[in-house]
Amino acid sequence: MAAAIDIERIRRETPGIGESIHLLAAGSALMPAAVVDAVVNHTLLEARIGGYEAHAKMSAALDGVYDSVARHINAGRREIALMENATVAWCHAFYALPLRSKSRILTCEAEYAANYVAFLQRARKDDLTIEVVPSDEAGALDIDALEAAMGDDVGLISITWVPTNGGLVNPAARIGEIAREHGVPYLLDACQAVGQMRVDVEEIGCDFLSATGRKFLRGPRGTGFLYVRERWLETLEPAMIDHFGAPWVARDRYELRDDARRFETWENSYALRAGLGAAIDYADAIGIDVIEARVKYLAEHCRSALRAHDAIRLRDIGDKQCAIVSFTAEGVAAEEIRRRLAEAGVVIGASDPSSTRIDSERRKLPDMLRMAPHYYNTEAEIERAVERITSIL
Repeated sequence: MAAAIDIERIRRETPGIGESIHLLAAGSALMPAAVVDAVVNHTLLEARIGGYEAHAKMSAALDGVYDSVARHINAGRREIALMENATVAWCHAFYALPLRSKSRILTCEAEYAANYVAFLQRARKDDLTIEVVPSDEAGALDIDALEAAMGDDVGLISITWVPTNGGLVNPAARIGEIAREHGVPYLLDACQAVGQMRVDVEEIGCDFLSATGRKFLRGPRGTGFLYVRERWLETLEPAMIDHFGAPWVARDRYELRDDARRFETWENSYALRAGLGAAIDYADAIGIDVIEARVKYLAEHCRSALRAHDAIRLRDIGDKQCAIVSFTAEGVAAEEIRRRLAEAGVVIGASDPSSTRIDSERRKLPDMLRMAPHYYNTEAEIERAVERITSIL
């Protein structure tokens, strides 16, 4: 394995280790004890002294979460808004963008369902066109096709960097180069990317980026964040505001905050925010490059183990692949395998075609299984999981 990591310490610091063989970081990863402690301790503080009072007492630490997120993705703290989840973050950016009638939204074949239904809604309401850029031979968005699709009527490029299944990593930075060259806003769904690979918004060149805490970042559910490039803060108005994001300064006037927190509302879970900050700090202490090397190694170990069985067919695509391993098995439905594995203490996921409908229809995919190991997993856990799968077939 390419990168050194103190796996025994990390496993000791992960309370869920031993409860099951958990191979679903793409759904909701196991939290480290530091994250659990951050959430629980803040909740207990609220119970002892009250919610407002706990916020005031811990305000400096809670404010530091913006710095942690910004550091992790190489952004400025003014460019960060903390959200309930990645979908809310993505929608805040998408619905705020002033897209002209007749303009085109360019997206990819592996676009996630939540994003695509939002495209459909705005296309109907605002007279827009959705154009799906074809994939290259390996399955990633075709950069040449994207370049050919550009024109004065393109209002937005919006893609999913790492789809929910298929193992694919789309060429986010190359897309950013084209977006900048043509002056087109670029919205990147990094929900499955953040936490398993390096994310640098300057290198990528995106204008907006949405992410969750619960997946590869190992944070609590109910957390996420939105990145908004500084230049958009001068003009972009949220589709929905309250008196936190836009203080009521006179009877007939409000003023938007001058940072990305204009997309936030007044009430939120500070305990969960504390957990998100702890998760990012924990990942950064290990080192994202170390994490990326290990998850790639474990994913390839998983693919090799699955590939050895004739009844299993890997469904991953792309020249560059991530820690989400998708496959099907002959003779047994995906959900049945997932359920029987769960009963045996092995946690993997199942994914139906509607989550990435265009890609699924293009490749004629059935319901699939997905394994998503994280750096706290071991080769032995993966091998035991594959053995259990083959025993069902």
